[in-house]
Amino acid sequence: MSRPLCNHYAALLSTAAGRSGAHVAGAVHCLILRTLPQPPPVHLLNYLLTAYGKAGRHARARRLFDSMPHPNLFTYNALLTTLAHARLLDDMEALFESMPERDVVSHNALIAGFYGAGSHARAAGAYRSLLREDTGIRPSRITMSAMVMAASALGDRALGGQFHCQILRLGFGAYAFVGSPLVDMYAKMGLIGDAKRVFDELEGKNVVMYNTMITGLLRCKMVQEARRLFEVMTDRDSITWTTLVTGLTQNGLESEALELFRRMSVQGIAIDQYTFGSTLTACGALSALEQGKQIHTYAIRTFYDDNVFVGSALVDMYSKCRSIRLAETVFRRMTFRNIISWTAMIVGYGQNGCSEEAVRAFSEMQRDGIDPDDFTLGSVISSCANLASLEEGAQFHCLALVSGSMPYITVSNALVTLYGKCGSIEDAHRLFDEMLFHDQVSWTALVSGYAQFGKAKETIDLFEKMLSKGVKPDGVTFIGVLSACSRAGFVEKGRSYFYSMQKDHGIVPIDDHYTCMIDLYSRSGRLKEAEEFIKQMPMRPDAIGWGTLLSACRLRGDMEIGKWVAENLLEIDPQNPASYVLLCSMHAAKGQWNEVAQLRRGMRDRQVKKEPGCSWIKYKNKVHIFLADDQSHPFSKGIYEKLAWLSSKMVEEGYKPDVSSVLHDVADADKVHMLSHHSEKLAIAFGLMFVPQEMPIRIVKNLRVCVDCHNATKLISKITGRDILVRDAVRFHKFSNGLCSCGDFW
Repeated sequence: MSRPLCNHYAALLSTAAGRSGAHVAGAVHCLILRTLPQPPPVHLLNYLLTAYGKAGRHARARRLFDSMPHPNLFTYNALLTTLAHARLLDDMEALFESMPERDVVSHNALIAGFYGAGSHARAAGAYRSLLREDTGIRPSRITMSAMVMAASALGDRALGGQFHCQILRLGFGAYAFVGSPLVDMYAKMGLIGDAKRVFDELEGKNVVMYNTMITGLLRCKMVQEARRLFEVMTDRDSITWTTLVTGLTQNGLESEALELFRRMSVQGIAIDQYTFGSTLTACGALSALEQGKQIHTYAIRTFYDDNVFVGSALVDMYSKCRSIRLAETVFRRMTFRNIISWTAMIVGYGQNGCSEEAVRAFSEMQRDGIDPDDFTLGSVISSCANLASLEEGAQFHCLALVSGSMPYITVSNALVTLYGKCGSIEDAHRLFDEMLFHDQVSWTALVSGYAQFGKAKETIDLFEKMLSKGVKPDGVTFIGVLSACSRAGFVEKGRSYFYSMQKDHGIVPIDDHYTCMIDLYSRSGRLKEAEEFIKQMPMRPDAIGWGTLLSACRLRGDMEIGKWVAENLLEIDPQNPASYVLLCSMHAAKGQWNEVAQLRRGMRDRQVKKEPGCSWIKYKNKVHIFLADDQSHPFSKGIYEKLAWLSSKMVEEGYKPDVSSVLHDVADADKVHMLSHHSEKLAIAFGLMFVPQEMPIRIVKNLRVCVDCHNATKLISKITGRDILVRDAVRFHKFSNGLCSCGDFW
C-alpha cells in the first residue's frame, strides 16, 4: 500500500508549482506524516524538498533537510539549488563545503547561485575550484554557459577568451546552448567579429540564436547587417521583430522603426509591452503625435493601455510631442504607477515648461510612498533651476544628501545647474569640485553658470581647462563660451571659438550659435560686421537673432541698419512685438512721435500685444508678483513709501533717470514717474522690507532689465548695503556695493 501512495504523493509534488506550490507541498507533507511509516523514503522527501524550494519556502526546505537521517546526493543538490535561488550565498557555500560527495550538478548549482546574485567573480572562483579538484568531474554545457555569462557581466575579455577555448576543448563549440551566450558576450564587449565567427560556426541555428546575433549587431550599431540577417530568417518570433524595432529606435532610425511596426501589425505578429514601448519612443523622438495616437488606440484595443510599461511610454511620448495635457490624462488614468511612470510625468512637465507642476508631482509621488531614484531627483532639481527657486532646490539638495544620492552624476549635475542658474556660482563651483567624476554635462553646467553670471574670464579659463582634460564640448558648451565672449567684448576670441567649434570639434552651428555671434558684434558696436555676418549665414537668423541686432541699433542710434533689421524681423514674425517696440524706442529717442504713433497703430491693426514686464520675488514659500505701477499688493503702501525714500537717497548720490526707454510723448517729469514704479523696483522694495539683512534679495524678471533700472539697482545696493541678484530674460546681475557683475557691458 505504501509504494503506490508514495508514487501518488511524488506525482502531486512534481506538479506543484507557481503560487499554489507552497500550499500543495504543505498539504502533501501533512499526508506523508499521517499515512506513511517513518521515516518516509528518501526519494519522496527529495520531491518534497524540491517542491518547497520551487515555492520559495527555503526555511521549510532547510528544516526538512536537517530532519532527514540519510540524505543522498540528490538531497544535497536540491537544497543547494534552493539556497542559490534564495540568494543565501554563505549558507549555500557552507552546505557545498560540507557535502560528502559532489557531482557536476552540485558545482552548477553553486556557480548559478553566485551568478544569479551578481557575484560574478565568486562564480569564476567556483569554476576554478572545479577544475582544480581531482575528482574527474567534467564541466557540462550548463557550466560553460554560466561561466560565459559571468565573464560577460564582468566585461573581462581575457577571461571570456579562456572560457571560449575551454568550450572548444570540451567539444561544446557547435552547441547553441553555449554558443548563444558566447555571441552575446563578444557583442557586449564590442568584439562583433568574434561574435559573427561563433554564430557562423554554430550548427542547427534556432530563432534564439538569430535573435542574439541581431541584438549584438544592433548593440554595435551595425544596423544594415542586422536588417539583412532579419530578412534572411525563415522563422521569426515576436522577440525578433521587437528586437529590431527597439534597435532601430535606439540607433536614431525612428521612421524605419515605425514602418517595421506597421509590417508587424499587418502580418498579425503578437505585439507585447516592449514592442509598444519602443514604438512609442520612436514617435516621441519624431514628435509624431498622430502616429502616437494611432498606436495608443492599438494599445487600447489589445488591452495594453493599462500596462504600467506601456502607460509610462505613452506619458513620455505625449510629453515629447508637446501634448502635456494628454500625457497628464494618461498618467491619471493609470491604475498602477511605479517610479518610471512618475519620472516620465515629472520629466514631461519639465520639458514642457511646467516646472511648478513638476515640483508638485514630485511631492505627490512622495506622498504615495514611492522613493525617488537619481534620475527623478535630478529632474525635479532641474525644474527648480528653471524656476530659479533656490529655496526649493536647496530642500532637494538636502534630500539628496540624506538619501545618499549625491554620488550619482545626474543629481550632482542638476545641482551644479541649479546653483548656477540661481546666481550662487560659488556654491555651484564648490559642488563641482566635490564631484568624483565630471562628464560633459558637468563642465557645461559650470561653464554656462559663469557665462550667465557675466564672468567671461572665468568662463573661458574653465572652458580651456575642460579641453585640456580631454572632455569633448557640445553645442551647449559653446553657447556659454560665445555668450561670455559677447558680454565681455572679446570679439576676436569669440570669433576664433566659433570657427574652432566647426573645424576642430565638428559641431554644426544652430540658430543659438549664430545669435551669439550677432550679439558679439552688436554689443561691441560693430553693427556693420554683424550685418555682413548675417548676409554670409547659410540660413536667415531667427527672431531672436534679428531682435538682438535691432536692440543694438536702438542703443547705437543706427536707424539705417535698424530699419533693415526690423523689416526682416516683421517678415519672418509679424506678430513679434519686439520689432515694433524697438523701432518705437529708436524714433522716440529722436523725438519722431508721428512715426511712433504710426507704429502703434500698426500694432493695433495686427493685434500685436507687447508682453507686460513683471518681476517676482519668493518669500516664505510664496511668490510675490509685481507689474509696473502695481497697487494690488497688500503691502503696497509700505512698498511705495520705501521707493520714495530710495528715490530721495539716489538723487543725493547723483542719480539721473534714463528716460530714453519711455515711449510716450509726455513731459520728462511724467517719464521719471513711470520709471520709478517699474516692476523690478517694486520687487526690490518688497525685498528690502521683508528679506533678512544677512540674505541676498533675489528677483526674477520676464524681460531684460532696462538701463534705468540697472543703474538704479546699483545705487540701491550701495545705499542699503544689500546684495541684490536679478535674473532677467538674458542673464544674471549681481548688484553689490554700487557695482554689477556684468561690468555694465551692455
